[in-house]
Amino acid sequence: MSLKFLVPAVAVVALTSVLSTPASAINSYNATPAPERTEVGALVVQWDNDDNPATPDRIDWMCSGTMVDRDTFLTAAHCTTDWAEGVRFYVSLSQNVQADLDAAALAYPGNPAAQGAAVGVEGIAHNDPAYPGNSADSHDISVVQVPAAALAARWSFTPATLPAAGKLDTLGPRGLEAVPFTVAGYGTQEAKRGPGGQTHPGGGVRMKAPVGFDALNNTWVRLHMTAPQGNGGACYGDSGGPNFAVIDGKLTLVATTITGDGPCYATNVSYRLDAPTARAFVSQFVALP
Repeated sequence: MSLKFLVPAVAVVALTSVLSTPASAINSYNATPAPERTEVGALVVQWDNDDNPATPDRIDWMCSGTMVDRDTFLTAAHCTTDWAEGVRFYVSLSQNVQADLDAAALAYPGNPAAQGAAVGVEGIAHNDPAYPGNSADSHDISVVQVPAAALAARWSFTPATLPAAGKLDTLGPRGLEAVPFTVAGYGTQEAKRGPGGQTHPGGGVRMKAPVGFDALNNTWVRLHMTAPQGNGGACYGDSGGPNFAVIDGKLTLVATTITGDGPCYATNVSYRLDAPTARAFVSQFVALP
């Protein structure tokens, strides 16, 4: 799976999970658990990682996402593309998906399909066909459609509220500076330096962190992750996860995490959901405001 691409003026990395070890998520500074964000889920992937049909598939949580109606899980296209043939996707709304995967591995050793069914609900991915686009508009958006009844039988949630067309433009940079933003997801912690170089520990637990407005263009919103200002932010495994903003007094899903700086210290770069491209894609699956 591709791990790097560029957005305007910033070298960034796609925040897809490269780890599957238990601990806290998002980056660790100024982050807290998010059990109340029941609409935020993890994308679990069953995949062939060795091109050997005689060995079992691997199964891991890979990305984050958000339920935007009863059967539509919104995430990033780089999370659901470029997999080997036969890949299967599951959505989990569990608070600790890594613990669930560990338990399923013990209960169903060597049976990744049973493990996937134990931790999530299987769905079908639909990617924006224009992905990967370009630096101006990556079209990095996808949905996984899951059976609504099967998901509701396991988890209770209220779908996220999506923004009206051009809502962030209406507020403008000055207005957005006063808006509370929150990023959520299952991703790893910021980089830690060790003898072998940087590592990103943790992940697999739903967390949230405050972020601050930085910049806006036609398809991207950039958010500060600077600790001294009280902010946290996204890291590996948070791709596709929600960037919420309190707009008109209501928590609104305004963007999805796509990229950021490699150490996960400074910037969260997110794909706007109020922009024409995202709305054109999402409107095929969800009624938009």
